[in-house]
Amino acid sequence: MSMNKREIFLIDDMPPEAMAMLQAMYSRDPRSVVEHLKKVREVGADKFMGLYYVGYGHKSIGDCGNTTLFIEQVSLLVAKAIQDFPLYNGQEASTRYLDMSKQTVLNPLNTPEGEAIQQEWMRIYGKTLEALKPFLKEQFPRKEDQKEAVYEKAISAKAFDIARGLLPAGVTTLLSWQTNLRQAYDQLQKLHHHPLEEIRSVADEIHLKLKDKYTNSFSHKQYEDQEAYLEKVGGELSYYDRPKMGPFKWQSYLKMDKLSKFDDLLKSRPAKTELSDKFRKFGDIDFEFTLDFGSFRDLQRHRSGSRMMPLLTTWHGFFPWYLEQLPATIRPEVEKVIKEQEALIDKLVCSPEVRQYYIAIGYAVTCEETFSLPAAIYVAELRSGQTVHPTMRVIAQNMAKAIAEAVPGIALHCDMSPDEWSIKRGTQDIVKK
Repeated sequence: MSMNKREIFLIDDMPPEAMAMLQAMYSRDPRSVVEHLKKVREVGADKFMGLYYVGYGHKSIGDCGNTTLFIEQVSLLVAKAIQDFPLYNGQEASTRYLDMSKQTVLNPLNTPEGEAIQQEWMRIYGKTLEALKPFLKEQFPRKEDQKEAVYEKAISAKAFDIARGLLPAGVTTLLSWQTNLRQAYDQLQKLHHHPLEEIRSVADEIHLKLKDKYTNSFSHKQYEDQEAYLEKVGGELSYYDRPKMGPFKWQSYLKMDKLSKFDDLLKSRPAKTELSDKFRKFGDIDFEFTLDFGSFRDLQRHRSGSRMMPLLTTWHGFFPWYLEQLPATIRPEVEKVIKEQEALIDKLVCSPEVRQYYIAIGYAVTCEETFSLPAAIYVAELRSGQTVHPTMRVIAQNMAKAIAEAVPGIALHCDMSPDEWSIKRGTQDIVKK
């Protein structure tokens, strides 16, 4: 019996549409990619993508072409909307590592009242940062064996963790979005019908840029009934809020009779080893809790979960942890500002969605999260670590307790210890060597 000669090619220097065409050729022609590459270069990808991807609706072809968008100076609300997608890949400027005091803050109402609210949030944010750094150095003095540069970064990171609660959601950020052509179109379809004008505008601008560069991949026909339905979906499902949310709650929908057959795999999993994604088929766990919007943004990065985007309001109060960390020299002023700001925010004449721009991200939101067992374990273990924001750690630790109760004897490798000061975060940086 003759043996075929194995060949493996790495090709990463093709434009996205050409790369999509190159991969799609396999489905119709069993010849080598070397032969297909010649054809792609001879014919070009434009007509192919226009016909098969858009014209015939072979959407899987669009999965094969990738591009990266860099989106700058948009509000935190835009970033959250773009990232509200199970297949999102990208990065965002971190409020835990960056001084945001110089960032522009958006005032969509374009009123003096709105401007005054935003300026006051940024004033107290900056003043709090200034007060925190010397205070934290008194609380956590540098040891002789600790590098000064690393120590200073750790102090700044701790200060940012606390002060970030005073940033309004209208503060601008920067993010990237690495996506394939299909996913970009699918997500933009939803964003075109978002209730916030800024998000619709950003979606339109992204769409135009993609269409200009990849004309044949973004020339889909629009249908009135579909657009009307998407408009309805955008109005009803873009945000969610519950009037009241009690303490942390959970509900297991795991199929324990089937899970029990893999008892050894559940109990013998070593640390830093993910539970097989095959366990997703055995059901989910629901979690309900309140969390500050700042830390919800960290939780949302776990796209393996399913959730509704919480509406940022003042109704559930300012998360106590942020106030508890403040030095006595500034806490009374911060509490006074928060109370005054709430009264001014309530007077704004706008929709609840627009009002979010003027609300600080230290306010609590209602969260309902659904995770498969592997995803729940991953979040609980990763987010219970000491370098995670303290308000998120509590949720991760509660998730771990719920998992342990739902699946008795399961191996869990979570950090259940109280928060401790460490300069480790001072090493978590991107620096030039």
